[in-house]
Amino acid sequence: MDDRFNTIAGWVLGAGIVGLGLAIVSSHYFEADKHERPETMGYAIEGVAEGEGGEKEVPLATLLAAADAAKGEAVFAKCKSCHTINEGGANGIGPNLHGVVGEAIGQGAGGFPFSDALKSVGGSWDFDKLNAWLTSPKAFAPGTKMTFAGLSKPEDRANLIVYLNSQGSNVPLPPPPAADAPEADAAAPADGEASEAPAEGAAPADAPAT
Repeated sequence: MDDRFNTIAGWVLGAGIVGLGLAIVSSHYFEADKHERPETMGYAIEGVAEGEGGEKEVPLATLLAAADAAKGEAVFAKCKSCHTINEGGANGIGPNLHGVVGEAIGQGAGGFPFSDALKSVGGSWDFDKLNAWLTSPKAFAPGTKMTFAGLSKPEDRANLIVYLNSQGSNVPLPPPPAADAPEADAAAPADGEASEAPAEGAAPADAPAT
């Protein structure tokens, strides 16, 4: 009985040692213990910035210029459970948002009880602050009572901001940045500089007289 038990225990122990060895070998072979981001991603991860050589982030002003208020109204459907946007609308779980663009942050909205976290931000709801807020309320104002996770797509945020702006605010949109000017060709020779080589047999201008 003891011999049989010892034999089984030996096989189990041996199998464990073999398994551990294979795991160590495979981890080194496949570099499983390394956590660096791969040079080429297998698929795009939403919300993760591109590395060097990747696509540049589109400026907010460019997105706003191409935004569609009708699409923004469709995005606002996600907000209707907490907010109204009609003029004189009642506050709900969140404040009424009529005329919110340009409004002081954490104020107005018919006496809505804003959190101290939001009040402490200061300033007004300009386009950049609205974009940051809609990206992640908790990151914009840590401690806010807002439970909405945010909108990950920049186009959705731009469409929503344009829609909000059309509802009682009508603040002029920022002009999109000008496209980068193409690099100039080789600089032309300055005035007074010779553009051609001296003719054959001619002495350079600074050559001593003979």
